[in-house]
Amino acid sequence: MNAAVLRPLGLATLASLALLTGACSKSTDPQAAAADVAASAEDQSLADEENAALTDLVEAGSPADAAVAASPAAEPADLARVAGNCFTRTYEAATRTLTLDFGSVNCLGPNGVARRGKVVAAFSGPYRQAGATVTITLIDYFRNDNRHTGTRTLTNLGNGSWKLQVQNASVTTAAGTHSWTSERQYTRTAGFGTRTILDDEYSVTGQASGTNRKGGSYSATIEQPLLKKIQAGCARTFVAGTVKILTAKEKELLLNYDPTGTQACDNLATITSNGVTRTIRLGRGL
Repeated sequence: MNAAVLRPLGLATLASLALLTGACSKSTDPQAAAADVAASAEDQSLADEENAALTDLVEAGSPADAAVAASPAAEPADLARVAGNCFTRTYEAATRTLTLDFGSVNCLGPNGVARRGKVVAAFSGPYRQAGATVTITLIDYFRNDNRHTGTRTLTNLGNGSWKLQVQNASVTTAAGTHSWTSERQYTRTAGFGTRTILDDEYSVTGQASGTNRKGGSYSATIEQPLLKKIQAGCARTFVAGTVKILTAKEKELLLNYDPTGTQACDNLATITSNGVTRTIRLGRGL
């Protein structure tokens, strides 16, 4: 893997993170509104974490040579790190299709995550070539008994940058279903000269729309580009940037990932609505 390689490990889920405050309470009760925001944050935390993991799985499991039948994984050590050992990997060169099959019963992998079902990735050509795409689909796929659906398409833009499109995505839990679509561009701004992803940084732009598990619809647009660092402690959230969220009732929210102005690798952010700002903690809940 060279400096121009597409390296979205731990990032793909970010396609949806900007939506995490999409909920707008149908009630004027401030406590009810706060509960809706918290539910949306939990929804998106779950979606983002698994999107990141799906991209990690495909990145690590991608064929060393897409034209060779049964080509081995490009990064077998990384694949074992992110997927564990209770899955079957197959690659068909004729259709350029990678399948990771976790079986029909829960398979407990790294970080205590249980998976079942299939992750299928179709490659347009060499994964690390500028202009190449990979389309990820899910077949009866569950993470910790939550069903995930949707299509994710990664496009290599060259020089380590890439575009992620998420279509018809949903996460169904016992508390309801969160659904969304989004488009993001990830422009690599650091980490060009090394193979490790731990010094990579990205500037992220784009928009999204969806419906949270309480039935509230929203649209979201990145106003100030989001900063993503892959160093330890930073990999599951952004460290700077703002997102404007407009709800179906024309209520506007502003999500700020860097309320202290320090670009700290923490999970704190703020939400501002009607001149009132409150602090939230990302990544909790589901």
